Amino acid sequence: MAHDLRDDLELVDDGYDDYYDFDFDFDDAIGGFVHASGGRDGDAASRQNRQMDDTSALDYKEGKDMQGIPWERLNYSRDEYREMRLKQYKNYQSLTMSRDGLEKECKQVERKETFYDFHLNIRLARSTIVHFQLRNLVWATSKHDVYLGQNYSVMHWSSLLQRGKEVTVQNVQGARAPLSRAQISAMAMKGNLMVAGGFQGELICKYVDQPRVAFCTNLTGGSNSITNAVDIYQASSGAARVMAANNDCIVRAFDTEGYSLLSQIAFPWPVNNTSVSPDGKMLAVLGDSSDCLLADSQSGKEIARLKGHLDYSFSSAWHPDGRVVATGNQDRTCRLWDVRSPSRSVAVLEGRIGAVRGLRYSPDGRFLAASEAADFVHVYDASAGYAAAQEIDLFGEIAGVAFSPDDGGGGGGEALFVSIADRTYGGLLEFRRRRRLDYLDCYV
Repeated sequence: MAHDLRDDLELVDDGYDDYYDFDFDFDDAIGGFVHASGGRDGDAASRQNRQMDDTSALDYKEGKDMQGIPWERLNYSRDEYREMRLKQYKNYQSLTMSRDGLEKECKQVERKETFYDFHLNIRLARSTIVHFQLRNLVWATSKHDVYLGQNYSVMHWSSLLQRGKEVTVQNVQGARAPLSRAQISAMAMKGNLMVAGGFQGELICKYVDQPRVAFCTNLTGGSNSITNAVDIYQASSGAARVMAANNDCIVRAFDTEGYSLLSQIAFPWPVNNTSVSPDGKMLAVLGDSSDCLLADSQSGKEIARLKGHLDYSFSSAWHPDGRVVATGNQDRTCRLWDVRSPSRSVAVLEGRIGAVRGLRYSPDGRFLAASEAADFVHVYDASAGYAAAQEIDLFGEIAGVAFSPDDGGGGGGEALFVSIADRTYGGLLEFRRRRRLDYLDCYV
């Protein structure tokens, strides 16, 4: 993430009224609520927004908008506004490389499948995006438990109890290297361990079932380098590790026992994202370069240079079998790379409106969820060669997506969560995996 983007950063203050709506405000874009007089009433619209409730699967089946948007009271229909949005949305670019020929590279995908059914939109649970390029702010630890980065803290939402609870990530008594309030720019979860990165270079580790912060430090010793990404992974030895990628061009790895610094690997550009292969041996490194790197996770030695993207990359995900890594880029594509033959990507998946800023594989490897900066989440069927997909069509900036983990039965991915950060129509949307019930036909 380039150092000269400081003017583009949006710092979000506490409080409902202070949510940043990311260049998307229905009251402005659509003309507000239409009254009999033909005028608009901002106060009335504001009151209406605050009174809007959640949307259930039954509400949705009966015709209610998934996000609760009252299209019947607005100046445009949903289809009309979608068409306007596709034409007018400006995708952010860091590089001005020619896109000629890119469309021909992209795989033809049928996007009419339904792998996940809408279940619920919870309006009280939403993420806060601190930096517009960082969107890995939603994690699920079960099909009922979701954690969302929310400005200076993390929110735990239980879909089972329909209740949210703040998880404090600020320094408390007993933690090392005391820090001031940290604004959450990145996060990761595995089991009970939560790791958060801060806007001023902080790294915070906490077990969510314990009251105290286990470890916190400032990675850079200064206040000018944002922590762009954090990862929790299992090293080839089997030990749990924490990795942090920072805007100072350095990737750092820590153990999870004494939180000793194990390695510092320098790269030639700011590192926006890292992910470690399932066997713990390879590291995908993405940053302010059109190239992505595969490196040895311990030494940082370059294994392969992945060439094909046309802008900076901000997301990556490994297939559970460890053979394919997906990378998301500001050129509006996700590329799939076979690490056994990384000289060129094996497929290019094109987005609809903006940068691919979030990537997650389901635990069983069946699906790849690719979230764009705004409006669209694509769920690709990896078992069908990524030629079939479900397109989830929303409105607003997407803070992250998450599949529920393996519940012990070897499957996982029963729930898919999508967080919309828009201050008016934001919320946490829950989708449930559709299962084939052909065996019931014998009873009909």
